[in-house]
Amino acid sequence: MAKLETPIALVILDGWGIGRTNDPSNAIALADTQHMTHLAELYPTTTLTCSGEAVGLPEGQMGNSEVGHLNIGAGRIVYQELTRISKDIREKRFFANPVLHTVMDEVKKAGSALHLMGLLSDGGVHSHITHLYALLEMAKAIGIDRVYVHAFLDGRDVPPSSGAGFLQQLETKIAELGIGRVATISGRYYAMDRDKRWERVEKAYGAMVYREGEHAPDSVAAIQAAYNRSETDEFVVPTVIDGCGDCGIKGQDGVIFFNFRPDRARQLTRTLVDEAFTGFNRRNGFFPLHFATMTQYEESLDVAIAYKPQLLTNTLGEVVSKAGLHQLRFAETEKYAHVTYFFNGGEEVPFTNEERLLVPSPKVATYDLQPTMSAVEVTTKLVAEIHSGKHDLIILNFANCDMVGHTGKLNAAVQAVTTVDQCVSKVVEAMQAHGGIV
Repeated sequence: MAKLETPIALVILDGWGIGRTNDPSNAIALADTQHMTHLAELYPTTTLTCSGEAVGLPEGQMGNSEVGHLNIGAGRIVYQELTRISKDIREKRFFANPVLHTVMDEVKKAGSALHLMGLLSDGGVHSHITHLYALLEMAKAIGIDRVYVHAFLDGRDVPPSSGAGFLQQLETKIAELGIGRVATISGRYYAMDRDKRWERVEKAYGAMVYREGEHAPDSVAAIQAAYNRSETDEFVVPTVIDGCGDCGIKGQDGVIFFNFRPDRARQLTRTLVDEAFTGFNRRNGFFPLHFATMTQYEESLDVAIAYKPQLLTNTLGEVVSKAGLHQLRFAETEKYAHVTYFFNGGEEVPFTNEERLLVPSPKVATYDLQPTMSAVEVTTKLVAEIHSGKHDLIILNFANCDMVGHTGKLNAAVQAVTTVDQCVSKVVEAMQAHGGIV
């Protein structure tokens, strides 16, 4: 096997950005970053644009972890699913999409219901509200009688209490089109978990299938009740909207999951399409559905896919593998998919000589409760891997700044930044001991 003369480490500090140093909410400026500051003084630095057209998003659209890792790994601009789908809607191709059409045609033929579920937001990270509107327009054109929306509330990629506004926009669009009813609302904390916290997902499933959970007469009353319980959008307890009647998901119904980002859509999808699912007890067992996802969430899921993956070749991982070099991908749970699946251009299977290591993220409700997350353990294990001398390229992600930053708790974010600064110092020290490049 080939060997580089000097090992290389690409260390991704997820969520560490460059902002105004005099901003009282700038956790990086407030934290002790002596090690990063020292490195910036010693070595050349530059900045990268990580939003908009520079990373294949619409102009003015903020970037995110998935987009960043995909573009870094590809070494080129990768046009994102948001851009692909929105462009198709503008140019009317969306309304002829054969996969979406098939689901709706089957529903119409069976006289069953169509369920549209996904993140109700214009954040553009996991979904976009305009894609839901296009699905409603399509359902009306095809002539479907019963269309139900299961709205997951955001509060992370958009302001934490903006859900009421998005629900009002949706209700206005429904009235304008004359089709659709909101069936349930749920915070993404429950419906979009990605860490196998099945007790969370079970609550969202229970609302959508069994019509169990909190109850409210309409979506406006539901979100107001959640705010009265001091729940921000992300944490809204799954709530059944009684005004839509008997609108739970049943066998032979059609379901379209309109999220385009895979990682937080996989688990809920699995509860509805996997006959062998054992994450929690489904009282009604498995029942067949006409199920489509906007994009491919996972190869093993038995669903129709409206927008199949773009084939990316010659990504960094592939090039390194073809050169006969050894590479390591390392992160804690929250960012493991980013340094593997997303970095490899949506390729699930590791390349030859690609090793993957995972440290579990802490089991806490929100990461402001443990701002260090698993960074110290990641660093300890990585330093040992560096000293082993077997890796030519190391791709590492520290999740703290992003995940703790999303909580909006400034003191915790400052602690997260300080933790990452200290961990980076240890990684750099170990790499330099082996003549490596960071």
